[in-house]
Amino acid sequence: MKMPTAPSHKPVIVSENYERVDGRLARNTDAKSLSLGLAERNADRGAADLLAKVWGYEGDTLSEQSVELPLHRVLDLSILICRSLAHFRDAYRYEHLYDPQKPILDRIGLQGDAMTVAVCTGNDSIHDDIKLFSQALSDDDEMLSERLRVLSKILKDMGY
Repeated sequence: MKMPTAPSHKPVIVSENYERVDGRLARNTDAKSLSLGLAERNADRGAADLLAKVWGYEGDTLSEQSVELPLHRVLDLSILICRSLAHFRDAYRYEHLYDPQKPILDRIGLQGDAMTVAVCTGNDSIHDDIKLFSQALSDDDEMLSERLRVLSKILKDMGY
């Protein structure tokens, strides 16, 4: 199913098979996909706010889920963010910041399956949106890096 673009969210990086790794709810969940993307309200002006979104079904249509998230989904979004940041460190090597022939960036093993991390090729304006997304990551690098360093330290202190 094509990942929709909502009035508030233009997906760039997606995990469209999330229902297979959604914690205790895996294979029986309302959360079908995760995405990282742009706030559409700003994307057209050349400035972008970065957003994360959990997608579920309303009938046969993918739709936005509630703001409340189980803790494992917060961690799964963190995994998606970190894997995306790793991709964009070397994305300059590609004309479109990714290889259109290989849009899957990674498969991350979770609970006997794997969460797919991919560029959202179903987004009709992906070539423009991925550039805005990359620029926004660059613009927010200091803020994101500070938080990642804090998270890394806490995880190390906890023995992870």
